[in-house]
Amino acid sequence: MDKSKKLANGIEMPRLGLGVWRVEESDATDSVKWAIENGYRLIDTAAVYKNEKGVGEGIRQSGIKREDLFVTTKLWNADQGYDSVHQAFNESLERLGLDYVDLYLIHWPVEGKFNDSWRAMEEIYESGRAKAIGVSNFHQHHIEELMTTAKIKPMVDQIELHPTLTQVDLRDYLAGEGIAVEAWSPLGQGKILQNPTLVEIGKKHNKTAAQVIIRWHLQSDIIVIPKSVHEERIKENYDVFDFELNDEEIGQINALNIDERLGADPDNFDF
Repeated sequence: MDKSKKLANGIEMPRLGLGVWRVEESDATDSVKWAIENGYRLIDTAAVYKNEKGVGEGIRQSGIKREDLFVTTKLWNADQGYDSVHQAFNESLERLGLDYVDLYLIHWPVEGKFNDSWRAMEEIYESGRAKAIGVSNFHQHHIEELMTTAKIKPMVDQIELHPTLTQVDLRDYLAGEGIAVEAWSPLGQGKILQNPTLVEIGKKHNKTAAQVIIRWHLQSDIIVIPKSVHEERIKENYDVFDFELNDEEIGQINALNIDERLGADPDNFDF
């Protein structure tokens, strides 16, 4: 399997990365450093995670060339609206200690603001300080609304996605639009790691349920960013390129869907 996916603008985005949601600033540095040492090249953070400084320090400590990494951060809801996006982006860059990010995302579809926010995002993209831009937690109708004023189509939509929330209709729409799908909470926040189907498939391949889930995402053309602060788990989560799920196993995992959200619905959030 190719370890990267070509986005609509031609840049290559790693298919498997490290997420750092709910990772303390003090833990982020080690997590990022360990991930890079074990082959990860995609690191996903956000302004609201309050750990961009730690992520930047982990990148520096890794010793890897900046151009060999793919760093994502996100615009928080309170900073949406055309006038405040540039300042929020500059502050993220400063905290990260970077000259540019590879992907900048609108974190949530704040009604009445995300179209104006996108206009500023397009300017950041055109300046070269974000190599790609996209959205997070956008349903189909949010993207359709965005496209009424956008000049540039989002290149990525990062959404909650795991075997109990497979979002097939949205994924099909995004594929048709050439927008890459990226999963947050890909392991269902750990709640599905004891699922008998996943455990049994794992035994067949001498893999853990988590590795099976990550492989399912990859084979479903979903970019995936599992989180961990434990070096062994970080290493384990990346050890998924040496086996393949068959069609029957993919079908069994698809059948686990119950449309179960663990996070907020993008049509109904209050933050």
